[in-house]
Amino acid sequence: MWRASGRPRAPDGRAPQDDTPPDRTTGLRQARGPRAPATDGAEAAPARRRPTLSLKGRALQLLSRREHSRLELERKLAAHEAEPGELARVLDELQARGFIDEQRVIDSLLHQRGGRLGSSRLRQELAAKGVDAEAAAHALAGLKESEPERARALWLRRFGEPPADARERGRQMRFLMARGFSAEVAARAMRAPPDEDEADGR
Repeated sequence: MWRASGRPRAPDGRAPQDDTPPDRTTGLRQARGPRAPATDGAEAAPARRRPTLSLKGRALQLLSRREHSRLELERKLAAHEAEPGELARVLDELQARGFIDEQRVIDSLLHQRGGRLGSSRLRQELAAKGVDAEAAAHALAGLKESEPERARALWLRRFGEPPADARERGRQMRFLMARGFSAEVAARAMRAPPDEDEADGR
């Protein structure tokens, strides 16, 4: 007698295979554990961006680090100018209020570099900063008398003894001349100091 069954059978009498794919999400949920409840608070706020400095703010920031000439500020700030003429107006204001001062630029450079450079090199650096040529010449005139002493002090720090041969003499000369001292001043700086007996006239 034929009995009905809940599942149809294959012609060979075997129960068909269940090819329904397993529910993988159940396994994943079990492996991961219960999901954490959502928090009521808002998510962490993104990092705050620094406010963009104005052109005047950028100029004051540069001036707070060291003295800058007007030409130096123009070169450094030109890329940040929003509209034509804005940079000139800002620099005019800073110059009128004394934040930009050519004499302070000269004094600062001579103080920092005067002990290591000769007059011609100092003149070049002042010109590169846009300092007026007449103002630079006036400032450098005061260093003329100390030029040999400054060259001698630099030579002593670097070498300390007269050159042993012509090759070494040329190397020392080139060193001093590259730093702005004339050939005459460089030659004087390399001479050995007179003996004490010679200095006393004995």
